[in-house]
Amino acid sequence: MPSSTRIRLIEPADAAPIAAHRVRDAEAFRPWEPAQPDDFFTAQGQAERIEGLLAGYRAGTVWPGVVLAGDEVIGQITVGGILPQPHLRRGSVGYWIASVAQNRGHAGNAVGLALRVMREELNLHRAEASTNLENLPSQRVLRRNGFTPYGVAHAAIFLDGSWRDGLLWERILGD
Repeated sequence: MPSSTRIRLIEPADAAPIAAHRVRDAEAFRPWEPAQPDDFFTAQGQAERIEGLLAGYRAGTVWPGVVLAGDEVIGQITVGGILPQPHLRRGSVGYWIASVAQNRGHAGNAVGLALRVMREELNLHRAEASTNLENLPSQRVLRRNGFTPYGVAHAAIFLDGSWRDGLLWERILGD
């Protein structure tokens, strides 16, 4: 894994580089992600999205991060759906890496770093994730980080014009 991979909390200044990646990679990500409104692909739209993510962070429901190669933003990693109650303590990991930085180990390293945040900073016990059944690269990232599949969510997400099944993943983080 590249030692230059880092993650950090997202910042308003990340809007422009994220928008640039999303414009360039819109077609490549189409099979894996829901359709987005046009403003999603603008710096202003990303700035508004980041503002909402940071509000969720302050409320304790999300940990929104960016993935960096050196000092360059190359993707995002988010722990969402955080349930910090003592009897639940779980969150769901989602991530993407820009096409210009894929196949270099950044996704796997970023997920490993996010698991550390979940355990050490957020005090979570369980990590969850889901992938499209056909998204084998993302499934490899999760397997390498100790996740195991535990079920299929049928017709769980509307992608590229149809309802798709999702493969559900879990990892116990320990106490």
